[in-house]
Amino acid sequence: MPVVSLRIPQIGEGLQEARLVAVLKSPGDRVRRDEPIYQMETDKAVMDVESPYEGTLTEWLAAVDTILPIGGEVAKMEVGEGIEEIPGAHGAPAAETAQTRAAPAPESTAARRTDMPPRTRAYAKEKGLSDEEIAAIPAAGSKLMPEDIDAYLSGRAAPMVGSSYTEQPLAQKQRLLASRLVRGSQLVVPGTISVVCEWAAVENLRARIKSAGGDFQPSAFTMFAFAVARALKDFPMFRSTLVGDGTLRTYNTAHLGIAVALPGDELVLAVVDDADQLEWRDFASRIRAQIDLARSGQDQANESVTISLTNMQAAGLRDAVPVVVPPGVATLFLGESYYGIDQDTSAEVKLTRCANLALTFDHRLINGVGAADFLNAVKANVESIGSLIA
Repeated sequence: MPVVSLRIPQIGEGLQEARLVAVLKSPGDRVRRDEPIYQMETDKAVMDVESPYEGTLTEWLAAVDTILPIGGEVAKMEVGEGIEEIPGAHGAPAAETAQTRAAPAPESTAARRTDMPPRTRAYAKEKGLSDEEIAAIPAAGSKLMPEDIDAYLSGRAAPMVGSSYTEQPLAQKQRLLASRLVRGSQLVVPGTISVVCEWAAVENLRARIKSAGGDFQPSAFTMFAFAVARALKDFPMFRSTLVGDGTLRTYNTAHLGIAVALPGDELVLAVVDDADQLEWRDFASRIRAQIDLARSGQDQANESVTISLTNMQAAGLRDAVPVVVPPGVATLFLGESYYGIDQDTSAEVKLTRCANLALTFDHRLINGVGAADFLNAVKANVESIGSLIA
């Protein structure tokens, strides 16, 4: 039976690429014509994409979170006899009418390699290589392997334009982050508030645990993250997100994101699922495992992460205005610890260890008082961290 390609549709002028958000069918599943088969995100919206054929899905050619060019192949489908692939055919967004659909982008002229395993293709795309470049890379053996990609990249000089600069493809992780940030700047109505938090309780508890020895040595940041997770129990709006323009989705548990920096100024997200349900030791173990995964290059970002933490203590930064990336609704910044004025002393001025917290929230869902109540709950948990953990 003939096999046809499904391609990323062109849905408006100026669009050059889209992110594969979710797949709605698995290889081997029967698909009806005009049935939603995957979701894609552009800088305008997240939408379902329908199948232009009836048949059986045979394979996905891209992983979720991959950024694909308009007209790029996303899947293969086996269809009935007598059905031929329409040049440039693709699924159409469910919310779009046939009259408003634009013509697809021209198909890549590069032949698809048959000697490249899926993991090598994913690795090549992560490195920002085009289909034309991939087709030209020599294989050392019978299959094109990631080592061949590395050898090609190490021997490839960055294209020179003029004499004062070079150009090279943007890394896949940064392209993905850029796509999310552009989406956020168009959707989110941000508000930012900050508070000074006494940090002495955290440092004292960290010192006691360290002096006691043993294998369990949670960091000060882990204690801070636990204080945030416990606060999320009582603030369902920070466990929520907007679906479209009029539907509020509230998760039963909190999926907490932690920004993790990688060498080369790359940024990925570690995620602690059900963070508000975990007891202290389980939480500390889970967050360490997820951060280790992120440091190995595994980006765990997904649609259920509603709030993320960014820790800049090691960078010596005291204040910042964090950015919210939808579908998340808030990002909480932790600054460096420093000596500040004890806020509870009225008779005399005393110094104490402090840290600044800055919360940026999506004003479409959360208003100022609700955000302030949440931030003050985090502050109270941090300042009483010993009793919270005990």
